[in-house]
Amino acid sequence: MATGGRPGGEPGKRRPTSKDVAAAAGVSRSAVSFAFNDPARISEATRERILAAARELGYVPNAVARMLQAGQTKSLGVLLPQNVAKVMENPYYARFLLGVGQVCDREGFTLLLTPPLRDSMLKAIPYAAVDGFVVCGLETDRGEVEELRRRGIPFVLVDSDAAEGAPSVDVDDRNGAREAVEHLLQLGHRRIAVLSIDPGPTVATVGYRGSLSRRMAGIAEGLSGAGMTMNDVELLEVPCTRAEGYRATGAVMAGRAPTAILALSDVLAIGAVDALHELGLRVPGDVSVTGFDDLPEASWLRPRLTTVHQPIAAKGRLAAELLVSAVRGEDQHPHQVLGTALMVRDSSGRAPAPGGTGTRTRR
Repeated sequence: MATGGRPGGEPGKRRPTSKDVAAAAGVSRSAVSFAFNDPARISEATRERILAAARELGYVPNAVARMLQAGQTKSLGVLLPQNVAKVMENPYYARFLLGVGQVCDREGFTLLLTPPLRDSMLKAIPYAAVDGFVVCGLETDRGEVEELRRRGIPFVLVDSDAAEGAPSVDVDDRNGAREAVEHLLQLGHRRIAVLSIDPGPTVATVGYRGSLSRRMAGIAEGLSGAGMTMNDVELLEVPCTRAEGYRATGAVMAGRAPTAILALSDVLAIGAVDALHELGLRVPGDVSVTGFDDLPEASWLRPRLTTVHQPIAAKGRLAAELLVSAVRGEDQHPHQVLGTALMVRDSSGRAPAPGGTGTRTRR
């Protein structure tokens, strides 16, 4: 490893520091700081000598350090519930971050994605140099809200359990899920499988939380109108990827095959359609499929996917706008709930007659 010689940007060379510039210019480190941050405090000749030494050494001031010293970074953080690789497998986040990014571009902020540190969202908070956080999918507050408040960091919760006095943005998950199951029931379906997003290990002790709890409540409400309960549907909890939707559908169709699959994300629903096609089953002739999100892919799929529309990009924009307002010390805003709408397309149809085409008819 090279440790001597003139600092520079070459591989193996350490980055030049303000101490190096001070030595080269024959001034103090304070004078170097003044040259870049408060030039009125030194003579023009001294500043020119310092800048010339900085150019010669290839020294660039640490912008992040300067912003932190000033108490702002001009950066918004998105605190993610999973690692970046898993999050980016779900096109939902591309739409959501589009909305957040539009506000960042307009307001002059950069955007920092902050995944959990050692599987902990709480541990990631101190390491992110941001002015505030959009906190996604905080289904159980394990101290994140308290820590953000303790540090005085503005935040907005999204798809989370509401916290007293904290601005938050959600969609009407309960109504959306209720409309989806009622749609299938009206089509005559009674053998329904639900593909749920994996709630994580805490579900055994605290139950469903956040947006998932609201969607489950909506399904239960819709079923009750037909004299059914959650015990009358087959529930599978799987990671939210297309591959897992495909795998779960193959497993459920190997048993007492349902006539309808209600997926709590479009990604899972698209995986379900993949599996049904591979099994030689018609969608919706043999099995109907519904999703939740209304991603652009939902209308490109064949058959086009019946799904619950939620304004994903608008949710991201609103969350970012509320956060920018909080960062600027403006009035806080209450809990915001955006509407959903059932988009009936081609992937749902009437339930096949008992003993008819609904029992794994091959094409």
